[in-house]
Amino acid sequence: MNLRAGVAKIDITTGMQGVVISDPLYAKALVLDDGSTKAVIVAMDALAIGGLGDIKDDFMPKLRRRIENELHIPGGSVMVNASHTHPQGRLLCDDAEQVDRTFEAVRQAMGAMAEVRVGWGVGHEDRIVVNRNLKMKDGKHWSIRYAHPCPPDEDVSGIGPIDPDIGVIRIDRLDGQPLAVVYNFACHLLIGVPDRGVTANFPGFASKVIEETLGNGAMALFLQGAGGDILELYFKDVNRPRNCEPIGTMLGLAALRAARRIETGNARLSVLSETIRLPRRVDIPERIAERLRDQAELLAAMRSTALNFKTFLPMYLKYALHPDYPSDYGYRYMQEAQIGANELVAMDAHNRGNIERYLGNIHKMEKLIRIQEDVATLKHHLELNEEAGEPDIPAEVQGIKIGDGVLITAPAELLIEVGLKLKASSPYEHTIISAFTNGYMHYAPPVEHYGKGGYEVTECLLAPEWQRAYEDKANEIIRRL
Repeated sequence: MNLRAGVAKIDITTGMQGVVISDPLYAKALVLDDGSTKAVIVAMDALAIGGLGDIKDDFMPKLRRRIENELHIPGGSVMVNASHTHPQGRLLCDDAEQVDRTFEAVRQAMGAMAEVRVGWGVGHEDRIVVNRNLKMKDGKHWSIRYAHPCPPDEDVSGIGPIDPDIGVIRIDRLDGQPLAVVYNFACHLLIGVPDRGVTANFPGFASKVIEETLGNGAMALFLQGAGGDILELYFKDVNRPRNCEPIGTMLGLAALRAARRIETGNARLSVLSETIRLPRRVDIPERIAERLRDQAELLAAMRSTALNFKTFLPMYLKYALHPDYPSDYGYRYMQEAQIGANELVAMDAHNRGNIERYLGNIHKMEKLIRIQEDVATLKHHLELNEEAGEPDIPAEVQGIKIGDGVLITAPAELLIEVGLKLKASSPYEHTIISAFTNGYMHYAPPVEHYGKGGYEVTECLLAPEWQRAYEDKANEIIRRL
C-alpha cells in the first residue's frame, strides 16, 4: 500500500475585541498512514505547547485523548510543535477552542487522505539569524536581549554557531502535484511587524511564500528547531522598521529552492514515543547570591562622578571629535607650549579623567541592569522548581521516521549546539530536530554553558545532567526507528 496523507488548517487566532491581528495564526495538521502505522504532525503558530503563553499544560493530553477516542490514532503518534512566535498579549482563542479547532484540523486532514510520495532535502539560509550568546573575553556569555544593553564591543571575543540548514520534507500527490512541504529551521521569532499586532512572525510569511508559489492547495508546515539561543540578525537594529516580512520571504524562497530539488517516492512510517525524567537544578539559590555579590561590587565602585549627562555629552563629543586639540584651535596649544604654559593640557587631562569615570559608571549601570534581570529570572525559576515539589521533570522524546528521514522531538528550547550534535550523531542522512514539541520546560542548554552566565542558563529549570539523559534517549529512539 502506498503511503497516504492529508492536510488541513484551522484559524486559532484570538477573537478578543481591540486586538490588532496582522496575520492569522493556524493549527496546521498533517496525517500520515502507511497501512500499518498512523502519525499526526501538527504545526501551531503559538509560543509554546503548555507551560508558557496561551496554551495550558492540559492541552496535549486533552487533544491526544480526543484523537484516540474519535479518530483511533494512538496519542503517542501525535506530535505538536509550537513555532514560538512571541506575543504582544493574547494570541490564541480560548482554551477549549484551542483543543476543538486543533482537533478539527486533524479530523479534516484525516478525511482528505490521498496516496502520496515523499522525499527529503535540505536548504540553506545563513543571512537572517545570529547566535545571541556573545562570547566574552573573560570566558563568560552575554546574551543579546531587548531587556538589557549589549556589552562593549571591546569586551566581546566571538559569537556562537548557527544552523543554516533548512530540513525539508516534500509530500506529493501521485500526479506529482505537491500536497505539503514540511520545513524546519532553528530560529527565534521576536521582531514581529510594524503595527505590532498578532502575527505568525517570519515563518508565517515564509509559509505564505511557499503556499502561494506552489498553489493547488499545497500547505507549508513550519517546525521550530533547536533555536533556543538563535536570534534574528536585526533584532537590536535601531535604523530599520521592526518588520519580519523580508526575512520570512528569504526563508520561504530558500525552502522552496530545496523542495524543488527533492525527488519523491514511496515511504513507510515508524513512530516511537517515550517519557524520561530530567533532573531539576538545585543551584539557583547560589546563583542568586553570586549575582547579588556582583551587584554589590559594582555599586561600591560607582563613586567620584563629577559630571551629569548635560555636561558629559558635549564634553565627550568634543574630546572624541578632536582628541589632539579638544578645547580650542591647535595654535592655542602651540602658543602655550612656546611660552612654557600648561593650562589647556592640564584642563584636558582633568576633563578626560571625568569622562572616563562617567563612561565607566555607564558601563557599570549596564551590567547592573543585566544583573537585575538575571536575579528576577532566577527567583522565578526557583519558585517554579519549588512549587513542583519533585526533583525531576517528565520529558517526552518522540521519533517519527518517514521514508529515509527522521524527526526527533524535545519539549524544551534546545540550544543550537545540542541540535547540531544530534544531527551529527544520527545515522540518517536527513534528521529534523523538532524542539518546542509536545510540552515546554523552558531552556535546555548544553553542559558546557552552565557557569558562563548566559540568559538561557539563567532561565533554566534543568540540572546539567539533563543533556546526557536526553541525548541518550533521543539517540536510542533514532536507532530503534
